[in-house]
Amino acid sequence: MAEPERWQVSTDAAEVYESCFVPAIFGAWAGPVADAAGIRRGDKALDVGCGTGVLTREALRRVGKEGQVVGLDLNEGMLAVAARTEPNVEWRLGDAASLPFEDASFDVVVSQFALMYFPDRVASLREMWRTLAPGGRLAVASWAPIDHARGYEILVDIAVRQCGREAADVLAAPFVLGDPTELGKLYAGSGIPGAKVTLHEGSIRFPSVTEFIRIEVKGSPRPTCSATMRCKLSPRNLKMRLWSLWCLQARLSCRWTRTS
Repeated sequence: MAEPERWQVSTDAAEVYESCFVPAIFGAWAGPVADAAGIRRGDKALDVGCGTGVLTREALRRVGKEGQVVGLDLNEGMLAVAARTEPNVEWRLGDAASLPFEDASFDVVVSQFALMYFPDRVASLREMWRTLAPGGRLAVASWAPIDHARGYEILVDIAVRQCGREAADVLAAPFVLGDPTELGKLYAGSGIPGAKVTLHEGSIRFPSVTEFIRIEVKGSPRPTCSATMRCKLSPRNLKMRLWSLWCLQARLSCRWTRTS
């Protein structure tokens, strides 16, 4: 896939993201990322690539009335849901690679599971660093290698066999920054000295395999690329095909387990 970072999410898909993905996956990480950034009362904080605002809301809770929180995203659908969910945050439409803020504007800058989707990751990290005040804290979360996420690994494996490598890359896109050594090099190359890369383990929780795929399909983004690419690599079309394949595989696996 050429540019997973340019995917867009409709408001309907953003609603699914907030109501399904946040409680199943992303909500559990808001606290640890806020801890890593040391967000405290009175801070002025920026959440880059905020999505529907799960981390932004946690930052708001921690800074209190004395602080200020800004959530920035390039996706209007995500911001619409975010603004409705929490009106006490300054929600901004903007590009991570060209942040609309003065130098040293924030005590804390955070970003949760968005860096892999930025077209220019180096420029985005440099911008985050630029907007930090002296002594400020930066915390960025990205996914570990895909072999730490068995459900998605199965999806990618099926996609490779049924649809080809290019299509499988659509599903593997969230995990492209999983190599800690390469991630450290990315920060160093962005002018961020002494960045510390640590691994934290967690779990995702869906009621069933079928529900997991159903939600993945409903919450799929759509790439803002050419019509040809959109037809060929649409995550929604790909996952609709994979849904039946994986559910069949899951049923067969369960049946084999029960009778063995």
